[in-house]
Amino acid sequence: MKTIAILKRAAAATALLALLTSRALAADVAVALASPPESGAVVLALFSSANTFGDLRDPDRVEVFTLDGRARYVITDVAPGEYALLVYYDENSNREIDKNFIGIPTEPLGFSNNYRPKGPPSYSSAAFTVAEGDTERLFTVGLYRPLGKLGRLGVGVGAISRSSPYRDYSGGVTQVIPAITYNGDRLQVLGPNIRYGLIGSGTLRLAAAGSYRPGVYEEDDSDYLKGMGDRDSTFTAGLALLAELPMGFDLALGYQHDVLDRTGGGEARIAVDKSFQWGAFRFSPTLGINWLTRDLADYDFGVPQDKATADRPAYRVDAAFTTDAGVGVMYEINTDWLVVMNVAVEFFDDEITDSPIVDDDYVFKGFFALTYVF
Repeated sequence: MKTIAILKRAAAATALLALLTSRALAADVAVALASPPESGAVVLALFSSANTFGDLRDPDRVEVFTLDGRARYVITDVAPGEYALLVYYDENSNREIDKNFIGIPTEPLGFSNNYRPKGPPSYSSAAFTVAEGDTERLFTVGLYRPLGKLGRLGVGVGAISRSSPYRDYSGGVTQVIPAITYNGDRLQVLGPNIRYGLIGSGTLRLAAAGSYRPGVYEEDDSDYLKGMGDRDSTFTAGLALLAELPMGFDLALGYQHDVLDRTGGGEARIAVDKSFQWGAFRFSPTLGINWLTRDLADYDFGVPQDKATADRPAYRVDAAFTTDAGVGVMYEINTDWLVVMNVAVEFFDDEITDSPIVDDDYVFKGFFALTYVF
């Protein structure tokens, strides 16, 4: 019995020593607010993962403080390691950071290192180290609204490109376009795409959506397409349902129709993506399934009876499916300049590849933009 008692005391002493040692190695992370609000609550969220920080989700530590005029607000007992700190003013006291329909925070916030991004936050820019022997890391944080007073406008230059699956086609389609971006409380413009939030601001949102759709070919670029006529560029519009899924996945489901009636049809899409960070780069791999209405598929890939020739038989395309895989890349040159890229490959089903004017069963697509954000 004495032996058991001695062993229990030894185990307790060991546990106490480990606790005291860990606390001796831990430090405080303190925040001094520059021009703090007069009342309400401020939330300190500590992250050790670049990916969760980029989405501002699942922090390692969260501390809520009532604004009472104190000089600093402190997260205690932070173990040695690398972290990034988010500070935000909880305007409606719901203990979570409110976001607009595309996931941009709408409440005043700030980051460690006096970092003030105008796009998704970069972990590497906000990261700091708590070293062994540190007793405190102090940050002076000024709160700001990421969208400003009137939203964030970006201006630059961009290009959209698409390879050609058509027979004897001497290249693809590339168009240089103004790279105009805007992110507001409800409105988002990203180059050729536009969305407006209708309902919801949490994990499930409904938005009106529109896209510029370039024509897929010009007949002069292929002898085999002579007499078919150029495919017109157009604008499509519809609805999109956006959902935030567990583990940082995002789901988008929508349908857009040709509002200028140049193709006569529309396209439905369901896609899932997840973002990762590496330094100042943000990568967003995407998988998608697309459904083209009969009129749209036939406009792009069919051969009308009156355009048929001896070696180009008439072919009517029915509704068709395509699948695509791609990756979006955002690079923060600094807090004012952003590079946005997207590359993808799209695969066609047999309804499309059986067309006499189609030579490949896939196309490559890309988008690039360099923008200055005001």
